[in-house]
Amino acid sequence: FEILPVSVLQRPRVDVTLRISGFFRDSFPNLIDLFHNAVVAVASLDESPSDNPLAAQVKQETDYWLQVGLSQSQAQMRSHYRIFGSKPGAYGAGLQGLIESQNWQDEQDLARAYINWSSYAYSSSSPKGAPEAFEQRLKQMQIVLHNQDNREHDLLDSDDYYQFQGGLTVAVRGLTGKNPQTYFGDNSIPEKPKVRQLKEEIARVYRSRVVNPKWIEGVMRHGYKGAFEMAATVDYLFAYDATANCVADHMYQGVAQGYLFDPDVQEFVQQKNPWALRDMAERLLEANQRGLWQSVEPDTLEKLRAIALEAEAVIEGENFGIV
Repeated sequence: FEILPVSVLQRPRVDVTLRISGFFRDSFPNLIDLFHNAVVAVASLDESPSDNPLAAQVKQETDYWLQVGLSQSQAQMRSHYRIFGSKPGAYGAGLQGLIESQNWQDEQDLARAYINWSSYAYSSSSPKGAPEAFEQRLKQMQIVLHNQDNREHDLLDSDDYYQFQGGLTVAVRGLTGKNPQTYFGDNSIPEKPKVRQLKEEIARVYRSRVVNPKWIEGVMRHGYKGAFEMAATVDYLFAYDATANCVADHMYQGVAQGYLFDPDVQEFVQQKNPWALRDMAERLLEANQRGLWQSVEPDTLEKLRAIALEAEAVIEGENFGIV
């Protein structure tokens, strides 16, 4: 690699921390080595703190780790950690089970789970559990960015996106009390990359797919699986909001109207996958109970409760051979 001088960059250098996936860890160890070596090289440059905040931070943290009893080599290694992920052999970010089971009291539970799941440091040597170093990085973090290089998927069709970006966001907020700035990097056209605020990207996905009648009609052609995809979309919308505070109230109302209150769609889900109908209603009620969906009419909540109860009755009837 080549280190460009600040005079060519015409801006200060940026201190970047990577939270890598298990797939990236397994597939690209060479890139982990490359990035770590670049961090070490840039941190060794003799530049002013204003031009090279990475070098300044590494020096400051090396002094700190020396003071708490680490050796010189240990202190230097820990201060250079900028690549973190789950422990070897593990995948994900630790949030899916909590979100799906509703097994969390507040966002501190989500933050702690993410930190516990993400605090293995990767470098040119063997991976090491380094929760203190990871928390140090989180406390310094100002921006959380997720880059995506395709349009085959969007932020609301997989749990990975909220787990990694949302989890990192709630972890920073849990340690600092402040929300970092959150962005989405659209690299689907490499020659014309675009960066949007996360709220803008969520709103774009919401308008273009989530409540798009054509998309709803399309998934309805797939029976049980189509209803499942609708319920999954509601889950991911909720989870992104729970972690990154990025969903507007009108989006919850729009999902309720499009998926649950529309007679044709409700009948479809009830017939093909009543579990999805129950789960969507309960997830929207949970969004209100947790204070995520605040501006909502009481009759809307009553309708959701009624739908959940009706779907549960259908499920129980199916189980006992009544329906």
